[in-house]
Amino acid sequence: MRTCVSILSAAAVLFVSGCKPSVDLEKERSALLATDSEWMHSANDASKFASYYTADASFDVPGAPAVKGQAAIRDTFKQLNSAPGFALEWHVVQSKVAAGGDIAYTTGTYQLKVTGGGEKGKYVTVWAKQADGNWRVTDDIFNSDEPPPPPPPPPPPAPGEHTLLAPTKLTWGPAPPVLPPGAKFAVLSGDPSKPEPFTVRLEMPAGYAVAPHWHPTDEHVTVLAGTFALGMGDTLNKAAATELPVGGYALLPAKMHHYAFAKTAATVQVHATGPFVINYVNPADDPSRPKN
Repeated sequence: MRTCVSILSAAAVLFVSGCKPSVDLEKERSALLATDSEWMHSANDASKFASYYTADASFDVPGAPAVKGQAAIRDTFKQLNSAPGFALEWHVVQSKVAAGGDIAYTTGTYQLKVTGGGEKGKYVTVWAKQADGNWRVTDDIFNSDEPPPPPPPPPPPAPGEHTLLAPTKLTWGPAPPVLPPGAKFAVLSGDPSKPEPFTVRLEMPAGYAVAPHWHPTDEHVTVLAGTFALGMGDTLNKAAATELPVGGYALLPAKMHHYAFAKTAATVQVHATGPFVINYVNPADDPSRPKN
C-alpha cells in the first residue's frame, strides 16, 4: 500500500509540473519594450530614471569604475541630466527574453546631447523580472562611438635639457580637430599651443588633404616617409602643387596661403614657434567648426 501511495504521489507531482503554464515570450518581450520606452522618457527625472534599476544594479560608465546600487546610480545620473541642454534617447536594435521569462537583454544605439557637445554610442542592458511582475535593469553597459582623446603630449624639457626619442617612444594619437580626421599626430618636443618652439609629426593616409590655409608664424616641413605635395594659393589645385619625396623640405612663411596633400601614405615633421594656429581661407573647410 505504501508503495502504491508513493507512486501516486510522484505521479501527482509530475502531473502538476507538466501542467505548469509555458511562458508567453512575445508577451514578455512586449512588456519589456514598453518598460524600456517608459524608462527612456523618464530621463529628465533622475529619481524616476533610477527607479528602473534594481537595488543592486550596476551602471557601467566608460572610463570610470562601475557605479553600484540604485541610490548611487541616481546621484550619478543627476549630475549628468543637470547639464544645460541635456537630452537622452536610445533606439533598441535587438531584444531577447530567456526561455524562463525572467531574464532579458536589450541592445541598441543611443544619443546624448548637452549644450556645446554630446555623444553617440551603443549599449547593452540586462533586465530581470521582479516579484511584482515588472522588468528592472540589473546591468547597464554603454560606450561612446567617439575615439578616446589623444594622450597628453610629453612635458617640454626644462631649459638646457635635451630630448632623445626613439621612434617606438613616440606617443601617437588622432590629429587635432582643426585638421581633417584620418591622420595621426605626435608631439616630439615643446607645446604647440604655447609661444615656444615645438616639433610635431603628422602621419597621413594616401589622398589625405588639407584645404588652403595660413599660419601666423613660419612653418618648417620635412618629409620623412612617402610623397607629400604642397601648393600655394587659395584653391586646392593638385596639378599646380610641388611634390616632395622623402627628405624633401619646405619653409612656409607666416601668412602665406598654401595647401597640402599626401600623394601616397606619408609622414612629415613640422617645427615652428607656437602657438601653432591654422586659419582656413574658406572657413567652411575648417573641420573643427560645427556643421549645420
